Amino acid sequence: MAGGITVANAPISYGAFELTVGIDPNVPDGEAILDQVSAAGYAGIDLGPVGYLGHGTQLGERLAARGLGLAGAYLEIPYADAEGRAAMMPDLDAMLDTFDAVGPYVDGPKPRPTLADAGSEYRRNTPGRAWQDRSMGMDADTWQSFSSGLAEVVRRCRDRGYEPTFHHETGTFIEAPWEVERLLESSDMGLCLDTGHFCIGGGDPAAFLRTWRDRINHVHIKDATKAVMSGIIADNEPTMSIWSREAFPALGQGDVDVAGIVSFLIDSDFEGWLIVEQDILPQTAERFARAASDQRHNREVLRDLGV
Repeated sequence: MAGGITVANAPISYGAFELTVGIDPNVPDGEAILDQVSAAGYAGIDLGPVGYLGHGTQLGERLAARGLGLAGAYLEIPYADAEGRAAMMPDLDAMLDTFDAVGPYVDGPKPRPTLADAGSEYRRNTPGRAWQDRSMGMDADTWQSFSSGLAEVVRRCRDRGYEPTFHHETGTFIEAPWEVERLLESSDMGLCLDTGHFCIGGGDPAAFLRTWRDRINHVHIKDATKAVMSGIIADNEPTMSIWSREAFPALGQGDVDVAGIVSFLIDSDFEGWLIVEQDILPQTAERFARAASDQRHNREVLRDLGV
């Protein structure tokens, strides 16, 4: 922890997420990930797939034994769709129940419900284009429904004692810089700035951070390679290719001004979680093993930058 910044990691940085856990036999088990994260010097971890790291008080005990806090958990919800939104409320409540169960065991900032849009098949199949083509976005009526639905979910989190954050995501309706700005203008909640997704979504995350610093309450720090994203667009590939073609390299190996972002967070007295995410979709046992090395590298990069 440097000042008010607490550095965490995430299971997806090791290739462990909903598309691999329980599917790919090479995925490390949850306790092995916790050991790796602790040994690399991180102070916390994101939840990842429900149950992967442990359940309830069991998870709290596992985190406490390794000196790790819980940074948050990610959930996609179709805010403009009342029926679809209602169907996701049990998942939201389960997330918050996990936070409650873990709370007595861990130190550090409280975990944040990290909310994202569920997107659509069309947007998932056409990533990285909306920053140039606003016709791909929601119309005025859908924005109104979206904002109303989001406000309902935010109230539910706050009623449970947790301040949420919104995560913009490639392949959803909150992807391009203009969509992120409209979200902030139509809501009072904070933003999880994901530096890698913002970069491949057509924006400059360092400049955006300087403009919207007061609304950013959570940060996913990742690097990104614009040339890889350009290739995905040129080849007309879906969002899945962002992971399989590894648009997010280790810190310092892409186009994001990681040093400038970290320096600004320190200078502006940011308080909260700074979570290293390096989204990957490993295809081999060797790539899973290399992921652990990448996360040690990423922690050293941030340590050299002062956090």
